[in-house]
Amino acid sequence: MDKALSGIRILDMTHVQAGPTSSQLLAWLGADVIKFEPPTGDVTRGQLRDVPNADSLYFTMLNCNKRSITVNLKNPVGKQVFVALLKKCDVVMENFGPGVLDRLGFSWEAIHQINPAIIMASIKGFGSSGPYADFKAYENVAQAMGGSMSTTGFMDGPPLVTGAQIGDTGTGLHLAIGILAALQHRHRTGKGQFVEVAMMDGVMNLCRVKFRDHQRLTRGPLTEFSVPTEGVKDTPRSGNDSGGGQLGNAVKCKPGGPNDYVYVVVQEVVWAALARRIGGEALANDERFAMIQNRRKNQQEMWRLLNEFASGYTKWEMMALLNEIDVPCGPIMGTDDLVNDEHVRLREMVVELDHPERGKWLNVGMPIKLSDSTVPIERSPLLGEHTEEILRTVLGYSEVQVATLKQGGAFSKERPKP
Repeated sequence: MDKALSGIRILDMTHVQAGPTSSQLLAWLGADVIKFEPPTGDVTRGQLRDVPNADSLYFTMLNCNKRSITVNLKNPVGKQVFVALLKKCDVVMENFGPGVLDRLGFSWEAIHQINPAIIMASIKGFGSSGPYADFKAYENVAQAMGGSMSTTGFMDGPPLVTGAQIGDTGTGLHLAIGILAALQHRHRTGKGQFVEVAMMDGVMNLCRVKFRDHQRLTRGPLTEFSVPTEGVKDTPRSGNDSGGGQLGNAVKCKPGGPNDYVYVVVQEVVWAALARRIGGEALANDERFAMIQNRRKNQQEMWRLLNEFASGYTKWEMMALLNEIDVPCGPIMGTDDLVNDEHVRLREMVVELDHPERGKWLNVGMPIKLSDSTVPIERSPLLGEHTEEILRTVLGYSEVQVATLKQGGAFSKERPKP
């Protein structure tokens, strides 16, 4: 079957999470992704390892549908292999620390000269320009500096990181979009270009509604917030407030466990039905809640009434009850809920894969569904599993050439033999 990105070959030098997220998504769209690893492999192969001597879930869940080749870029012969691959690939991806590739002799200018049609896609913590350009960043650093932490949590507590990996995975998704745009541009012009996404920039983009509210604060308080915002300079942390035009919050259900909540959005059009369901005609006619501006003013009491009502139901019972009257809602689903959920399995958002070293494991599926070019999800590669295959099928090397490269130390940490 023809795949959406059939014919596109990507040389993936990325490691850890941000870059591999991006390249895995492109692999799931049909690109041939060659994971270009040092002889020691991506560091996450051994991080948080739960099965002895097997690739960790950290690695396997981010590197499906890729082929692995190991090349020693500090070896002159290894560099020759890298240059040959650059000439055969459409995209090269990297997320090394600032200046790493430059010191190896492979700046964007050098790579562009080797292959003028290639697209170089780069992830950095803060980009290649600006006062922070040389600083290192990690997931939580990006969340801290991109506006996420300052707006997450409750105002009477510390700023919090989000559970979603918006610094790493969010940046990877942005990079994939940039790569696809650059490929379309090359389709028209024949020219490659440099694509860059900074983690801080990506987090800021995902926090855009907080910058909306930052500007609204200059014109008065934000009435939809449950915390005081009069005279506040920064967009505040607002707990589980919806932060939108409609009021929303997490309501506690029985038996009262850490995830026994349902998130409820009280739209204007559903208030009357919701009020009748939880408090009869008396609540439906209560002037304190009759209009949205009244509910905003008295939202603490409204949420108290909703919590009191929900305490008699489980989150699943509450969801069923609210959906009957078209109230937007959703139970707080823990990871155990999700991996066992019928809807999630039906959507193939959790898939079971088999690995020759670690056995079966669950992987998050492809969130983008294409009707005519679905790509089956395949396990992640073993370290260097496809080295000889890539050398022969992509570069056209003979057995003698491969043997010579091996002897020269192109694929291992060993020094070239005299």
